[in-house]
Amino acid sequence: MPERRLLLVHAHPDDESIGTGAVMAKYAHEGAGVTLVTCTLGEEGEILVPGLAHLAADQQDALGEHRHTELADAMAVLGVTDWRLLGGPGRFRDSGMVGTPSNERPQAFARADLLEAATELVAVIREVRPQVLVTYDDFGGYGHPDHIQAHRVAMYAATLAEAASFRPDLGAAWTIDKIYWSAFPREVVRRGIEALRAAGETTGFAAMDPHDIPFVIDDELVTTAVPAQAYLDRKMDALRAHATQVAVDGDFFALSNNLGSEALGIEYFRLVKGTPGGPLDENGRETDLFAGVV
Repeated sequence: MPERRLLLVHAHPDDESIGTGAVMAKYAHEGAGVTLVTCTLGEEGEILVPGLAHLAADQQDALGEHRHTELADAMAVLGVTDWRLLGGPGRFRDSGMVGTPSNERPQAFARADLLEAATELVAVIREVRPQVLVTYDDFGGYGHPDHIQAHRVAMYAATLAEAASFRPDLGAAWTIDKIYWSAFPREVVRRGIEALRAAGETTGFAAMDPHDIPFVIDDELVTTAVPAQAYLDRKMDALRAHATQVAVDGDFFALSNNLGSEALGIEYFRLVKGTPGGPLDENGRETDLFAGVV
């Protein structure tokens, strides 16, 4: 078993590459154990490839299977060999957004019994025995029901996994040393918006106030900035693998690209359990998710 072990819990295929792709590639390349648990197949996603529009939920309803393949391709690019669907493929379905018919489906992940879903993750935690867990904040980054549920499941599972009396048949109790929530610092996004405007952009993110972007958080809440610029190409190739969902030349990545590779290759986090460790960067932030882990 690798000495350093990282577990990431994401809601849909592509979420992992957008927020944590460079970090995943970095730690996998360095020999750490990297395990990805994806909670749904993203069956309700919009499709950016016109030739694949027939896969949509309101047509053939075959997008999930296709996105499973995209996820496999992305993981190959990032060098991650241990990736799983929570409870197995199709156990929990993409819920879609609040107010949509898909959100009312009985099998929607957002409607899943929390103990049932968390128990599936407890089995993974006790098998993999990660020192570090990464998931979303309690708003799921931007309020998507599946992101919020992924947060709930990850945090509950972390607590259950360390309780020796809880389901000993799932393995020995295990305590995770550090838990992080992914983060997008407001100052980083502000600089990106300014760069877009300076380049003549007037729509999309360029027209927004960084205080109005739901996934952005105050800088003082960000505890950790992991430099992974050397793995930026892998991150972008992983995003290209998610072709039905991600336009690498689209609005969000125009925002990111205008920050340049130095910013785009740094991924940010908020430490919510555990003790921060050095070395720290010039802003007093950790630079390694495993800092201080013995």
